[in-house]
Amino acid sequence: MSERSKVSKHTITRRGVLAGMLAASTGAWAAGLEQAVPNSTGSAPPRLNAPAGACDCHHHIYDESFPVSPHWRQGSTQGATVADYRLLQRRLGVARSVVVQPSTYGIDNRCLVDALGQLGSASRGVAVVDTEVKDAELKMLTDAGIRAIRVNFVSPQSWGTTTPAILTTLAKRVSPFGWHVQILMTGDQIVTHENVIRSLPAKVVIDHLGRIPQPDGMKHPAFTAVRRLLDEGRTWVKVTEPYEDSKLGPPYADSSEVARAYVQAAPERILWGTDWPHPTQRGTKPDDALLLDLLADWAPDEKTRRRILVDNPAELFGF
Repeated sequence: MSERSKVSKHTITRRGVLAGMLAASTGAWAAGLEQAVPNSTGSAPPRLNAPAGACDCHHHIYDESFPVSPHWRQGSTQGATVADYRLLQRRLGVARSVVVQPSTYGIDNRCLVDALGQLGSASRGVAVVDTEVKDAELKMLTDAGIRAIRVNFVSPQSWGTTTPAILTTLAKRVSPFGWHVQILMTGDQIVTHENVIRSLPAKVVIDHLGRIPQPDGMKHPAFTAVRRLLDEGRTWVKVTEPYEDSKLGPPYADSSEVARAYVQAAPERILWGTDWPHPTQRGTKPDDALLLDLLADWAPDEKTRRRILVDNPAELFGF
């Protein structure tokens, strides 16, 4: 019997019990429900029951109440408010979340802070700041639930093009606050900047599987670079956005090979997330239930899945 079949077999019997337990303890859901969600294909719940305290470690919130950064020319995303995200939580049965500041708002983190205020103690945040940020602002963001900065080498930023010098300076600024540094780079950029990443004075989280190009996959030097960083013990990897570099489409067998290898190498430093509302996908949006179900393939062992969904986020983000 396949792992997906095993998971499906236990869904009905476990779902009601877990839902009641988690609702009593956290006010969230422990098993997914049929639910249509903006910016997500399908409405069926995942076959995989998320354990109590499971965390979506990468999603965004967009709210028209807050202005788009003057540097941003690619528009905003509709149907991605906190209320919309709660529908996704209900569908997936995920209790905790990490809200990541999108490039849309630049270094203005007011939407992020507002979202954390609405989501409460079950959420943490990843902010975007520039090198001129004041300690008072970093303290305020820490108090609001921010635990990291995101440094993006792929999309335009309010300061222009991100450089290794900017990355190093930002890491030095936020390290005294106990924050880690979340890095979005293409695979080729990771190869170029591996030594810079290694030298940062903070824990590092690599976004989106390291953006390993397909069809090269595990043969690409970026995969080897990420593995070296993982093996050294200070780097974490988000097994998110498998659709972005896949050449095969759902269920993303090519990207899944990379994700599976990361999980096998360092299950104690792997994080999972949806990347909802999937801002890079302008056409059909991914099926978020499928994205959770992929963990049954990437991490067949239930204890490993619990580590990825519950224990690792609790350790890194302080839940």
